[in-house]
Amino acid sequence: MTSYSKIAMNKRGQFINNNTRDRGEGQNEAEQALFRELWEACAGPLVTAPREGELVFYFPQGHIEQVEASTNQVPNENMPVYDLRSKILCRVMNVVLKVEPYTDEVFAQVTLVPEPIQDENKVEKEPPLAPLPRIHVRSFYKTLTASDTSTHGGLSVLKRHADECLPPLDMTKDVPTQELVTKDLHGNEWRFKHIYRGEPRRHLLQSGWSVFVTSKRCENGELRVGVRRAMRQQVNVPLSIISSHSMYLGVLATAWHAASTRTMFTVYYKPRTSPVGFIVPYYQYMESLKINYTNGIRFKMRFEGEEAREQRFTGTIVGIEDVDPKKWPDSKWRNLKVVL
Repeated sequence: MTSYSKIAMNKRGQFINNNTRDRGEGQNEAEQALFRELWEACAGPLVTAPREGELVFYFPQGHIEQVEASTNQVPNENMPVYDLRSKILCRVMNVVLKVEPYTDEVFAQVTLVPEPIQDENKVEKEPPLAPLPRIHVRSFYKTLTASDTSTHGGLSVLKRHADECLPPLDMTKDVPTQELVTKDLHGNEWRFKHIYRGEPRRHLLQSGWSVFVTSKRCENGELRVGVRRAMRQQVNVPLSIISSHSMYLGVLATAWHAASTRTMFTVYYKPRTSPVGFIVPYYQYMESLKINYTNGIRFKMRFEGEEAREQRFTGTIVGIEDVDPKKWPDSKWRNLKVVL
C-alpha cells in the first residue's frame, strides 16, 4: 500500500498530514492554503503571517531585536536612529512565505508601504479582510531521542499520533506495513516504511528515515532545530560582509527612507528567530490600548513551551516605562515591566 501524504518536518519532529499535492508553480487556491497551514505550523502555534492588504504597525525596535537574535550581537550604543518613529503605520502590499534551504527555517518576505496618515486615531474604519480558505490538517510534535536520530534506527511515533496523522495500516496482517511517500516544505520527496511491530508494539518509520536524518542533520533532543542553526554563520555568507552593524543600519535606513518618501520597503520576518513579531495588525494594536494597564494588574500570557506546543503564564505588571528612552522615547514596544 502506498499512501501520499504531506509532512512538514523541518527537523523539529513535527508531522502535518494532508492528502493534497505539494505547492509549486501555478499552484491553485487549495495548494496555497495548504502551504500556508504548513508554514504557520512550522512557525509556531502563536504565529500568524501578515496578509496582503492588511493595515499593520511596523515596529523598527522589534526588527532590530531580530537582527540581534540572528547575529547574537548587540548594536553599538553610538549607532544612529535616523529620527525614526517608534512605530510606522503601513499597508501590507505583498507577502511571500518561504523556507530557508539550509536550515529549514520558515520566514516571510513582507512588502510594506507607509500610510499617508500616521495618527492611528484618524484612520478610517475599514471592513475586515475576508477570511482565508482553510485546509484541515492534523499535526503532532515530538522531541527527537537518541534512537530517533540514529542512522541505524527509526522514528518512534506514539499510537495516538499515528492514528490521527498517518494513513491507517491494515491491522489484519501479522506485521502491518505500508510505504509513505511524503514531501517536505521544499517539495523534496521522502519515502519511509511505516511499520507496526515490537514488544510492546509501536509505530515506527524506517527504511528511508536514516537518509532523512542525515540530510536534515537531526540531533538528539532537537525540537526547534531551525532556531539554533539560524544563530550560526550562514553558509557562503562571510560574517565580515553581513555584520550586525551593517544589518542594524540597513533596517534603520530602509525604514527611514520609506517613511520619508512613502515608498515600499521589504522586511524579512523570521518567527523562529525573532523574539516577538514586529509586524502587528492595526486593529489588534488598537484593541490592546483599550486595556487600562497599571501597576499591580495581574495578567495571563501564552508562550510556546519546550515540552508542549503552548504554555500559559500568569504575572503582574510592576512598571510602565520606555525600554530605550534615549533612542525611542514614548515607545509602546516592550514598555510593560512584569514579573512572572
